[in-house]
Amino acid sequence: MAAAPYRLDMTAEQIAAALGAEQGGDVWPGGGVMPGGYAPVVIRGRDRRRRLVPRQWGVPPPPRGEHSVTHVRNLHSPFWIGTLRHTEFRCLVPATAFYGSGGGTKGWFGVEGAAVFAIAGIWRDSDVASYAMLTTDGDGLYPAEGLTTLLAILRPDDYDLWLSADWKAAQDLVSPARLPLRVMRY
Repeated sequence: MAAAPYRLDMTAEQIAAALGAEQGGDVWPGGGVMPGGYAPVVIRGRDRRRRLVPRQWGVPPPPRGEHSVTHVRNLHSPFWIGTLRHTEFRCLVPATAFYGSGGGTKGWFGVEGAAVFAIAGIWRDSDVASYAMLTTDGDGLYPAEGLTTLLAILRPDDYDLWLSADWKAAQDLVSPARLPLRVMRY
């Protein structure tokens, strides 16, 4: 069996508590997340409160696309810009580790000092409620690990800004978080 691209080794209750969200009806037991699988994300409700909700990983592809999209890199694409400009379609993707490779290095990484962290994400509500994560250039931040493309990991102080700010302010968060990474064992 292939390794999951990211892990979320906490229950829905633990995730909600760690990210200041209401658990709602999510019953996530914890474990690996694969494209096409379901996992919890945090959205901001109309009442401005954070809610943990299940979504499928991979939004429907753009016109003429064949595969669902799990990662968004081109933030200026007309296909994504409308979603990114509307705060109600932004989400936090909780994770406890991600699988990274590059420069001959492969492995699991987490954020130093964080049991769970959040990645900037978007969600869509088409036939199936789905989500994708945002990525950014590694800017040479982790040369020893060989990571050239990074997930847009948010600092906890930026969660509300990602979920509620005007796109001009929020887009600055889609950059290497400069958080210390740790190598993990699974």
